[in-house]
Amino acid sequence: MRIRLLRLCAAALLGILAAAPDGRCRQDPDLASPPTVDRVVVYKSKRLLELRSGQNLIRSYRVALGRNPVGPKVKAGDSRTPEGIYTLDRRSLKSRFFRSIHISYPNTEDIAAARKQGVSPGGDIMIHGLPAGFEDLGPSHATFDWTKGCIAVTNAEMTEIWHLVRNGTPIEILP
Repeated sequence: MRIRLLRLCAAALLGILAAAPDGRCRQDPDLASPPTVDRVVVYKSKRLLELRSGQNLIRSYRVALGRNPVGPKVKAGDSRTPEGIYTLDRRSLKSRFFRSIHISYPNTEDIAAARKQGVSPGGDIMIHGLPAGFEDLGPSHATFDWTKGCIAVTNAEMTEIWHLVRNGTPIEILP
């Protein structure tokens, strides 16, 4: 019995070495070196977040937006996801949600527009995962808009985004 097991192991090892003639371990190309994400694009009307490198699409995710998703964010408490060009400027593991990456909203135009209306532009807009206790929702969370203006993905997707996107990456949020 031991000899048979030893032969099986040796055959498996030879098969691996035959698949890698240089003797080095082969890795999945997606895992070997993560792609460089140089911008994030969100299409609010499609509920879609894309990670891009140049003209190449690296990954895309279905998202949930603010409860009042149509139109740009105007003021604090309007439950809208902003529209415009911002920067992903910091991240947090200490969030009500599974990980969060902060979006640099409001920019100078947002502040000026809110000031003109005599309101606060709001802030604290993030890309984040699901709240504790709701992890099992998975992708079904994106069947309706439930955030207060943030962009939500599943926890597994948030982990992937967390590792692929660096602080300072631009994000464009389109209608």
